[in-house]
Amino acid sequence: MTKQTETRVLLQDIPVSRQPDASIAVVGSPNSGKSTLFNRLTGLRQRIGNYPGVTVERHIGTLKTDNQKIELVDLPGTHGLSAHSLEEHITVDVVLGRIAGTQPPDGILAVVDATNLYQGLYLVQQLLELELPVLVALTMSDAAEASGLKIDIEALSARLSGVRICPVVATTGKGINDLRNALVELPGQPAPAPSESWPELSSAARELAVSATVPLRPAEIERLLIDGPIGANKHVLDCLGENAEAEVQRVREQLFGFEPPLAMEARVRYAWVREVLTEVQNQVPVFYSWRSRLRSWINQPIPGTIGLFIVMAIVFQAVFAWATPVMDLIDNVTAILGSMVSNQLGGGALSSLVSDGVIAGVGSVVIFLPQIIILFLFIILLEDSGYLARAAYLMDRAMRSVGLSGQSIIPMISSFACAVPGIMATRVIPNRRDRIATIIAAPFMTCSARLPVYALLIAAFVPPRDIGFLNLQGLVLFALYMFGIIAGVLTALLIRKTALRGPKPPFALMLPEFRRPNIQTVLLQLYARAKIFLYRAGTVIFAVAVVVWALSYYPRANDIDPALTANQAAAVQLEQSWLGRAGKFVEPVFEPLGWDWRVSSAVIAGFPAREVVVAVMGTIYAVGDEADESTLSARLKSATWPDGRQVFTLPMVLGLLIFYACCLQCAATLAVIRRETGGWRWPAFAWLYMTSIGYFGALLVYQLGS
Repeated sequence: MTKQTETRVLLQDIPVSRQPDASIAVVGSPNSGKSTLFNRLTGLRQRIGNYPGVTVERHIGTLKTDNQKIELVDLPGTHGLSAHSLEEHITVDVVLGRIAGTQPPDGILAVVDATNLYQGLYLVQQLLELELPVLVALTMSDAAEASGLKIDIEALSARLSGVRICPVVATTGKGINDLRNALVELPGQPAPAPSESWPELSSAARELAVSATVPLRPAEIERLLIDGPIGANKHVLDCLGENAEAEVQRVREQLFGFEPPLAMEARVRYAWVREVLTEVQNQVPVFYSWRSRLRSWINQPIPGTIGLFIVMAIVFQAVFAWATPVMDLIDNVTAILGSMVSNQLGGGALSSLVSDGVIAGVGSVVIFLPQIIILFLFIILLEDSGYLARAAYLMDRAMRSVGLSGQSIIPMISSFACAVPGIMATRVIPNRRDRIATIIAAPFMTCSARLPVYALLIAAFVPPRDIGFLNLQGLVLFALYMFGIIAGVLTALLIRKTALRGPKPPFALMLPEFRRPNIQTVLLQLYARAKIFLYRAGTVIFAVAVVVWALSYYPRANDIDPALTANQAAAVQLEQSWLGRAGKFVEPVFEPLGWDWRVSSAVIAGFPAREVVVAVMGTIYAVGDEADESTLSARLKSATWPDGRQVFTLPMVLGLLIFYACCLQCAATLAVIRRETGGWRWPAFAWLYMTSIGYFGALLVYQLGS
């Protein structure tokens, strides 16, 4: 399932009575608290779509007052207007009004981290040159104050051409009301005067603008001079009239000489930033607290890596330990509901459809909602606190050993939730070789769709034994996650050494300060994930469960021996059904793995989306169940071959887990790989490669174990 589809399900468009009075672009560098602030301002009044012609998402929220409705557009994070990745190009094109079908912003909300003014002001001075009203939100002002950093807001506003500055703490809501009021007033404000950081560039841009055939803002010509005639800058060059290319080249040589334009821009602009900071910023000595010592300790490679593994182990322990009571409750409710429906409807096709198809199939997946919520809760907390950025920093050396960089770790960590947003997150990686290698490695990360299968098989066949203070089931789950990580990393290494050979990329990352997660943002994202999962259970999984029930119920067997028990008769019916015939047809392919036709049928049905496998098993094994087999786990344990041998032996279960850890059973992932790589070559390779590893891995484990 694509991330775009997920979010459209979650954040539906709010019906409004009229068009917005103004549109304001929310711009800031990564880890500046921009998205947290956006969520604080808009709450549930959000909608998400795509920019025309590209796969990058457009996050739009509404800020409503009694008299006005302001539209806020949360743009991808960028350090400056010299774009490198696809998402940065979108940010630049939006603020410059270059995207067809998208309204140019009426103003800009620049989000700046108060603890990192040095980086934030670099972007702000570029935004001041766009001839748009600008408002600065100074986030994390509490963290700056706690670190002894004193900022003279009035002096800083004066150096920024009188732009209003609103200190805020997005996590607590401090300063949000003042920021809302300033946003309402922003569209009517005049554009600030450009900063005096680079007067030679501004003068050259204004001179070239005189000869333009259509009105051009000096900022557009400045990007042409600095970045060259690439991308959207080609259109700017075409608008400068005849002999524009030669004239632009002459001006560039005059401005930059032999120095690279981007290097000169950084030198000139950061010189201005340093000058401003000496006037507006003062560092007061503070006590070296235990938090500072802890942060310094975590940033060290060995302690930090050990800490990372400990944190992940705690997460997986909690997934089992905390979720069990709620899962038991859901299981009991599902069983009672199925019995009630069956008693009310009696026998026949309708009763079997509702109780064995819908309730058993969908209920067998919904039961894993508590575990998925707990997993997402930890991931969201770690990301919102700034810990995941440190994980990227800590893993950079390991990633470089396989030809990637720390930039790849964030998409791979995101893939633990779902491979689709993880693959889409690779757009921030400028190098195409690194991006494709990360895309192929990302599906190996254990996504939430695998968790129901893991949880079912581990709970059924791994004893809940304690080893010291650790739980054996949690250790097995942790081992499966580690197996996926190792397989993904080795895959990236293989690809970078063969099809995608090339130099190792550099990596630069600004580590954010540790901060307290915003409860509102955490709950919004948690609500979103839960709703996505329930939507899947109520639509895709529901449809698959009904189809599987129909395949297992029809055609009806007419030659069943009346002397057979109800359970035996149901087993004969299932074997003669369409599903049974299909399973038996492919059984020779999977029999060397220890799978009977029922397991083979469930696995094949799960290739479009692996999370439906548990629903399919629930439907298959609900038909003809014993009276004392109240759970799907018990039904799996009692499954036998015709000669009485147990189907789900420990080697077979371990092989099945290996298969699911490797096999690419997700049509949405294949679709997004095709979209991100521009063809079917890489998705076809990924499917064949991962499915082959899963099959032969399961074969090896079962044959050796048996």
